[in-house]
Amino acid sequence: MKFAIIKERKNPPDRRVVFSPEKLAEARVQFPQAEFVVESSDIRVFSDDAYRSQGFEVTNDVSNCDVMIGVKEVPLEHLIPNKKYFFFSHTIKKQPYNRKLLVDILNKNIEMYDHETIVKQNSARLIGFGRYAGLVGAYNGFRALGLRDGLFNLPKVEILADLDAVKAELDKITLPNIKIVLSGTGKVALGAKEILDHLKIKEVSDASYLTSQFTEPVYCMIDVMEYNKRIDGKAGDKYEFYKNPSGYESNFMTYAKETDFFIAGHFYGDGAPFIFTRDDAKHSDFRINLVADVSCDIDGPVASTIRPSTIADPFYGYDAQTESEVAFNAKNAITMMAVDNLPCELPKDASEGFGEMFLEHVIPAFFNNDEQGVLKRAKISENRKLTERFAYLQDYVDGKE
Repeated sequence: MKFAIIKERKNPPDRRVVFSPEKLAEARVQFPQAEFVVESSDIRVFSDDAYRSQGFEVTNDVSNCDVMIGVKEVPLEHLIPNKKYFFFSHTIKKQPYNRKLLVDILNKNIEMYDHETIVKQNSARLIGFGRYAGLVGAYNGFRALGLRDGLFNLPKVEILADLDAVKAELDKITLPNIKIVLSGTGKVALGAKEILDHLKIKEVSDASYLTSQFTEPVYCMIDVMEYNKRIDGKAGDKYEFYKNPSGYESNFMTYAKETDFFIAGHFYGDGAPFIFTRDDAKHSDFRINLVADVSCDIDGPVASTIRPSTIADPFYGYDAQTESEVAFNAKNAITMMAVDNLPCELPKDASEGFGEMFLEHVIPAFFNNDEQGVLKRAKISENRKLTERFAYLQDYVDGKE
């Protein structure tokens, strides 16, 4: 079987890749029956020569390969019929802007495997860039704090070589006495926590966080049962909430009254209560003045996230009283960091981490008869049709949604 590491063609350019040269060399050793080819790219974080030095063929034509492995959506004109493709298609939530992509995938008899659909039996994600989104998102939040309040001037992540360089910059700053709340317990939240712990910010329990003031910066990490509660006042259950959140309401205002900086690293499920609403943000007790929304759901659970920001221009302000955008350092504004492609700022580390997961969970499935069912669960399309698991997308494909 012949695998191609394809060139990223989406704009703005993405320098990430699924396999670094070193990790691809590991894959070749582990699976000598596989052949790996690299499509030439002038934007990839690893040069063509870096792959050649590992003995890989680098070419402009990968049409003789069986499996195409990329990161972002492939432009329609570059989709090769009758192939297997891996990339983030951004179609499984019926995103309107990518309907034509899924239609074209079906018309071209492509077997589509979305990185988001590579999951365990319990639907937990096996691979992703979540850790790096959390790392960069938390760093960017502190960068916004420093710029807004004239405390320090952290450089942009995109000009730094790697994660070690990011952490070295953090070693140079001194934080004010602030209280930080971090939502979530998954890869994104743990990435953000890595930054907080590197800064040696003290982690405290939610009980202590809500009832005490401190003489040093502190943070509290909260899960869904901390920032949601049952409407009927009974004890909540996380798994019940995941199945049906309709009997719950947000409990986040108890934290918003005690928080200066909110890092949103949670996963937001359909039908779940908003974490805080626009009315909540207007309340005189609402203390949060800085949000790093790593999850970045627009007009969703974090009311102040009214648009995504960009790597080039990562910050904006939200005026709660007028519900409108203002300058990121405007008086009484909530300073927002809502970049929706954060791992792109750390392409080397993100690519290395992603390749490690892809080699562990995906490549073996091609050679062990998919004994864990990874490929079967992940496959969106086959023989010009949606697979049973993704049949719910048919109305979307037909243009009825």
